[in-house]
Amino acid sequence: MAEHTRTLDFRVAYAIGLGTMIAAGIFSLSGTAVAEIGASAVIAFVLAAVIAGITAASYSEFASIYSENGGGYLFTSRTFDGRDLLTYGIGMSLFLGYTGTTAFYLATMDEWFVRFIIPEQLSFLPHGTSGVTAAVLLGVLNARGTEESGTFQVIVTGAKVAVLIAFIAGAFSYAGPADATTTFSSQFSTDVGGIVSIAALAFITFFGFSAIAASAGEIIEPRKTVPKAIAASIVTVTILYAFVIVAMTNSPVPAEVVAQEGETAMGRVAEGFLGPIGQSLIVAGAVFSMISASNASILAASGIGSLMGRQGQAPRSMTRIHPDFGTPFWSVTTATATIVAMIVGFIVVFPAHGGPTPLDLGLEALTGFATFNLLLPLAVVNTALILHRRKFPDIERGFRVPGVPVVPILGILANLALITNLPVKGVGTGVALTLSLVLVYLAWGGRPDVEELFQRVREPTATPASTSTGGDSHVEASAGRAGAEEQSDLEAPESAASGTADEDRFRILVPIARPEDASKYVALAEHLAQGRDRTPIVQVLTVTKIPDQTPHEMVSDTARLRADRIEDILAEDEHSIEYTVEGHTCRDVAFDIIQTARNDEVNLILMGYPEESGGVTETVAYQAPCDVVFASGFVGDETFETVAIGAGGGPHHGGAMPMVRALGEQGAAVDVVSVDPMGPGTPEDPEGTVEQLPDLQELEVHTVDAPTVEEGLVDVARREGAVLVIGASRDRRLSQWVFGSTPDRVVRRADEVDVPVLVYAQPSGVPERIEDSLFPVYRYVRYQLLR
Repeated sequence: MAEHTRTLDFRVAYAIGLGTMIAAGIFSLSGTAVAEIGASAVIAFVLAAVIAGITAASYSEFASIYSENGGGYLFTSRTFDGRDLLTYGIGMSLFLGYTGTTAFYLATMDEWFVRFIIPEQLSFLPHGTSGVTAAVLLGVLNARGTEESGTFQVIVTGAKVAVLIAFIAGAFSYAGPADATTTFSSQFSTDVGGIVSIAALAFITFFGFSAIAASAGEIIEPRKTVPKAIAASIVTVTILYAFVIVAMTNSPVPAEVVAQEGETAMGRVAEGFLGPIGQSLIVAGAVFSMISASNASILAASGIGSLMGRQGQAPRSMTRIHPDFGTPFWSVTTATATIVAMIVGFIVVFPAHGGPTPLDLGLEALTGFATFNLLLPLAVVNTALILHRRKFPDIERGFRVPGVPVVPILGILANLALITNLPVKGVGTGVALTLSLVLVYLAWGGRPDVEELFQRVREPTATPASTSTGGDSHVEASAGRAGAEEQSDLEAPESAASGTADEDRFRILVPIARPEDASKYVALAEHLAQGRDRTPIVQVLTVTKIPDQTPHEMVSDTARLRADRIEDILAEDEHSIEYTVEGHTCRDVAFDIIQTARNDEVNLILMGYPEESGGVTETVAYQAPCDVVFASGFVGDETFETVAIGAGGGPHHGGAMPMVRALGEQGAAVDVVSVDPMGPGTPEDPEGTVEQLPDLQELEVHTVDAPTVEEGLVDVARREGAVLVIGASRDRRLSQWVFGSTPDRVVRRADEVDVPVLVYAQPSGVPERIEDSLFPVYRYVRYQLLR
């Protein structure tokens, strides 16, 4: 399991800010702004920058305290602790704001594609096609890793800054510096209402600063880097935008054409300055801008979604980290799906003109929707800063906003004033959707915070592999009992369980429900650890479940005594593998096991086949971040002299093969069993299985006829005195509550004749689940052809 690590430095953080700010705001709003208020567009953009800067200061102070993903949602949840509805509303509003902003960027990019790039032969494609495609591709990029998306961000941001500089240079070259300045000075407007309205729309342009803070969990040294990156990006973008407005006021294109072109006007103006090459350059820059800004916003939205899941205000799956890419995969997926839905909704289903329904929304409404969902949380963040200063006066602050509470109050008033100047349809849509989601949350009720779900009440202490008597090991293991303290298991602890903190170990997590079973499962783990290329260690975990509303302290002594008892039992036997024992209290046993596996980067979970805890086992099987082995029928004295495995086939059979091969390389005889069932079932060719077990000294193929597959497998294992190994599905659609019909029948049959069984399950991604779905069809067709 890959740990979620920080990979973004100042260069990338600065690029995230620039990339989000230099986007649709300048490329689409500059033409509209100049057409409506002339050179005063500079005032509007500077006003938006100043208002953004006030709130950015609050963000910088909070980011210097809390160096995690989440941005405004994180800051309000830390300040308004216990006010779940408020923090949920802010988190959801920010999530909609970021995804809405991304939808606006990509929908604007789609307009540029339609106007300048897509050939007439493809004009039949509906509006929004390019935007939806880009959203999906960016979602895939962010799901694969923030380091890759961060590098991409730097490259694209650098390219579009270069494009803007070329556009500005073209304007001054075309008109001359003196004439350009004179023309710009002559076009100022006194329309205060128009200036404020443009500032309200332009605010979305400067909200990139929050994307930096929202990604603080990915940024190296965030307490220093985040404030610097925020300040640098706002100043840089304000200067660039001012010069772009100067260039637009010197356009050789008539003002009425600029107004008619709207969001694509900048492309026509560039053609006037630099010819067709200039137009191509600006079109490329616009596309670069929309893409990089969208990339940064998806990263920020996924960070908020992940934190909301962790705090129980979104589905728990939003917190899952992909085992290969180390990213919040489901949070990224949810953000991407939301963006696609918004593009389709605002642009395809409810466009500004000529839609299939009476409701007309379009780009302007989408801009208002996104900006509303950003401005409202910003007002709350400014309020939170005032309260936070009073609530936590002694907390260390790497950066302090001057003039508190005056400066935050100005930010609150400015944020609310801008909201009143947004498009009514956009604000109305934002209010309706946010209220709907709040009602859904109230009906759902949320989930407990991760911090409340389980706690470690007994720290693990390493017990080295026995070389003499069990008593000596017991003395070492017990040394940490008196000093064990309760702590929240939010992150992987650096304890004696890990050896040294940076030591790379093969970790086997063994959850124990009954203390008397501990010794046999540690002994089994010893066998499964054989042949590994890393030093193995067994983490024995006992979990004491507590009822809802019951404090952890009420059962902590019981949990600690259970862990001590397990340690005493293990100390009575000699185990040739290093192990630890730890005790937790929890409200959800399955979640505790899965979260421990994630936190401690466990490589394998070993637990009993479901008996009375089938629901726990099913959840672990389905959600575990690593391979899982379920054991049935073991008593503790198995020698593993012989291992039997079916000829099998299918997506799960192959998952068990590395374990069987490792046991064979350590000296176990391996029996491959090919069963030709007399009743329903399909005979399997053992050749594929044998090919996966090369160079084993003791390998034998058994071909048997039996009434059923399970009877054939179990009878051969019983006759040979073998441990039977089978693969199993972790997909609920193909399972009988837990694994699948064949493993269940095999285990039931094996229990009748005292044959030990290991059921091996691997994590299933999308390709594996597709294969799961198709494999039964393949087997049926094959059976019909062989009849």
